[in-house]
Amino acid sequence: MTDEQDEGPDSTAVRVALWRAMHVQVDSPPHVIEDEIGLQLAAPDEGWRRRPDMDPRGTSGFRAAIVARARFIEDLVAERAGHGVSQYVALGAGLDTFAQRRPEIASRLRVFEIDQPGTQAWKRRRLIDLGYGIPDWLRLVPVDFEAGADWWEQLSEAGFDPGRPAVVVCTGVTVYLTKDATTAILRRLAGLAPGSTLAMTFMLPTELVDDADRPALEATTPQAQAAGTPFISFHTPQEMLALARDAGFKDAHHVPGSVLAERYFADRADGLRPSSGEDLLVATT
Repeated sequence: MTDEQDEGPDSTAVRVALWRAMHVQVDSPPHVIEDEIGLQLAAPDEGWRRRPDMDPRGTSGFRAAIVARARFIEDLVAERAGHGVSQYVALGAGLDTFAQRRPEIASRLRVFEIDQPGTQAWKRRRLIDLGYGIPDWLRLVPVDFEAGADWWEQLSEAGFDPGRPAVVVCTGVTVYLTKDATTAILRRLAGLAPGSTLAMTFMLPTELVDDADRPALEATTPQAQAAGTPFISFHTPQEMLALARDAGFKDAHHVPGSVLAERYFADRADGLRPSSGEDLLVATT
């Protein structure tokens, strides 16, 4: 077995999947999203709930932010599918489980998940081992970003039709990319067929993060560095909007994390609220 076959998802992707599962396990209903399939995929050690980054109280804001963005993306994909869009692309898909949890929507689309070759080989095996399989409408697209592979070319080879509208989602990725790399992605996606939509998350500079959330965010920066996934880029909303418009998107707007907090967490008895620090760009062609 090759090293690539042995390779699994990075620690960040696993943490996100475990936080989604924790939301179901430790937070009170109603649940913003119900996703324990990522936990099945990751199959962590029995004591995973005792990990410091799984502390139910200490990481509640991060956990809530993760499920809020996941719900926003799912609502967007469902809404676009309802308007006839038939292609969904997840850039840096990690342990995304939309295809397994929402087959009534996903099976009406062609779903493309792009990630590193080792991650994709591992996920393919795990989905088969767990009995989910890989239906024809789900395409796991391995792209070796570190070797400079052309993800657009490989997406087309996997069956993506650039002449038809698509929803493209890129969550939890731009903070690990240079600003030039993010700009290149935006320029490529601005050439999507008319009627396409991009949703992309970005991390705010520290000075724009709420005072209450700033210490936790500052504490995660050296942890990310130590894990080999350093934070590289932070963007202001104005900067992201300018990048999208300069890239050629017809329309672009900023969705603050506070909007997701109001939409999905209002009037909760347990007071669960997403931490600030990550916002969304939504742009259309």
